Amino acid sequence: MRRIVAIAVPIVSVWLLLASGALNAWAARSVTDPIIWLPLSLACATVGSLLILRRAGGVLGPLFAFVGLQIPLGSSVQAYAYAAIQHGLGGAAWAAWFFQASIGLSLVFFLIIQLFPTGRPLSSRWHILVWLTIATAAVSFAVPALGVVPEFTVNFPGVVHPLQLLSAGTATALDGFVGMANVLVFIACAVEIVLRYRRASGDERAQLKWFAAATIVAAVGFTIGILMIPGGPAAVFALLTPLIPVAAGIAILKYHLYDIDVVISKAVVFALLGVFIAVVYIAIVVGIGTLAGNTTTPALSIAATVLVAVLFQTVRVRARRLANRLVYGERATPYEVIAGFSERVADAVSTDRVLPQMAEAAGRGVGAVEATVRVRLPGGLERTERWSGPGVDPERVAEPWTVTVGYQGEPVGDLIVTKPTNDPLTPAEQALLRDLAAQAGLALHNVRLTEELEIRLRELDEQAAALRVSRERLVTARDAQRRGLQRDIHEGPERHLLDIRQRLNRVVDPDELDGLIVHTNETLDGLRDLARGIFPPLLAEQGVVAALRSHIRKVGANATVEAAIGFADRRFDADTEAGVYFCCLQAVQNVIRHAHNAPCVVAMSSDADAIAFEIRDDGPGFDVAETPRGMGLQIVQDRVDALDGILEVTSDPGRGTRVAVRLPIRALELTR
Repeated sequence: MRRIVAIAVPIVSVWLLLASGALNAWAARSVTDPIIWLPLSLACATVGSLLILRRAGGVLGPLFAFVGLQIPLGSSVQAYAYAAIQHGLGGAAWAAWFFQASIGLSLVFFLIIQLFPTGRPLSSRWHILVWLTIATAAVSFAVPALGVVPEFTVNFPGVVHPLQLLSAGTATALDGFVGMANVLVFIACAVEIVLRYRRASGDERAQLKWFAAATIVAAVGFTIGILMIPGGPAAVFALLTPLIPVAAGIAILKYHLYDIDVVISKAVVFALLGVFIAVVYIAIVVGIGTLAGNTTTPALSIAATVLVAVLFQTVRVRARRLANRLVYGERATPYEVIAGFSERVADAVSTDRVLPQMAEAAGRGVGAVEATVRVRLPGGLERTERWSGPGVDPERVAEPWTVTVGYQGEPVGDLIVTKPTNDPLTPAEQALLRDLAAQAGLALHNVRLTEELEIRLRELDEQAAALRVSRERLVTARDAQRRGLQRDIHEGPERHLLDIRQRLNRVVDPDELDGLIVHTNETLDGLRDLARGIFPPLLAEQGVVAALRSHIRKVGANATVEAAIGFADRRFDADTEAGVYFCCLQAVQNVIRHAHNAPCVVAMSSDADAIAFEIRDDGPGFDVAETPRGMGLQIVQDRVDALDGILEVTSDPGRGTRVAVRLPIRALELTR
């Protein structure tokens, strides 16, 4: 609705002045007055429309729009009154009455001065002046509306006032009072704007400078026109007074409230439309009328109006294109955009160049301030490339407009553009972006395949590196276990066997053989213990819980096995049971070596999908983030990884250590 009002105000203003000119010509009166008022009315209407459109300046937008409509409305009503008097039409008295009363409404311009540039009075005290101005305008309207003032008789001799509720004397006296009130209000406005300027700083002071400069130029020029140029006041008034609303609009809109380029663009459009209407009117009414010897016939004005109506839309479109080219530079046609887009995609030698060139082509093609191309990747990932135009202000852009890019019915990405707030996407530009999205489908699909391949290659590289490191650790661990086994055999059974051989060589008495037999049996038990350490038979026979408890007793670990109810009776595949056993064995061994055999608990449980176990100790603990993993935890990690499990190590200095593992059940459970 706001956009419709903003567009309608200047158009209605121009049409009313054209109607005023046509009626004046029909009434055989001068058409100079409507021409004189045209620039000021159009300037006020245009500035008001822009302020309304941008919601800038508070009530200043509606006030400018009101002035831009009040002037041509009063002029057209006055012209109708003269035409009605000349040709004996009805409503002449009421038209004259409305015109004379509407003159008082021009005091609204004083409100603009008081509220400029913020749309609010200088302070709460100055609200009194605002209400005084409104009251003065109301009285200025009411006095000529209720009684005959001298200007009514001068402007419309012989016309009877339709109301005459006030006597002529009373109306004249009140009219004089209103005139004095107008002078006082004008002086108060001047004082307020001076005070506002003295208190203002920064942008507000600069805005007031625009307004003051335009007012001074108009006042000086008007004075020179009165004093030095014959017939100058009318011409100077028409040329210079529009500077005031134009300067006010620029001041409000430029400083952080509006993009001045858009102001210029729309001003150029309205100016070109005004020139077009004026040229058509002058060519038909004045030119053809002069050739025909009659410039006052209404037929010529009607013909001019019809021609303007027929050509208005075409001229408006061309004027907008010309204004955009003047302000923003040359902008390619849709065909040129699509052709250039295809060439850029074809010339791109790598996928790294495809997306930036797509974004730039789309952004420049529609005059966007920002354009983004987004590729959708598996797993919710995405890759984006963004192009930004020069001088982008985040506060002056509209909501992004997105079009989905598809390939063979599957969405593969998005094309997103952002334009200035007051230069939104037109239907033609939206259609252009859809065409670009249709062309971009194959290119984005290729980019997506390339990205997927690169992601997969990175994953394979990471897996290969992890496998290589894991194999190196396994080789190191096996070597360490072989050396440990060699040391245990050397320090245990081997020494015992050497001792037995030496003692056999010295045997003289057969009774000595009994002692050697006991020594031999002890050596055999030692060899059996070493064999059980490699893979204990008890693990295969009775399961993890029994094997762990047996090992803990033999090594003297200060550990307790806590199995969930029924867990000890459950059996799993051999690889899983071996993984659980040796992980727990290694964790307990770490407690013995690094936690000084502190008390620890081995807790075990299972559900339908996995086995969970953890080893908790009351040792000194350590900083997990700062301490690198030793070989023991690396061995546990490798075993857990081999079984597709999860290892979690938590510890803090002085709070012990917790090693938790969860392994999936890899085979059917066997129940004993």
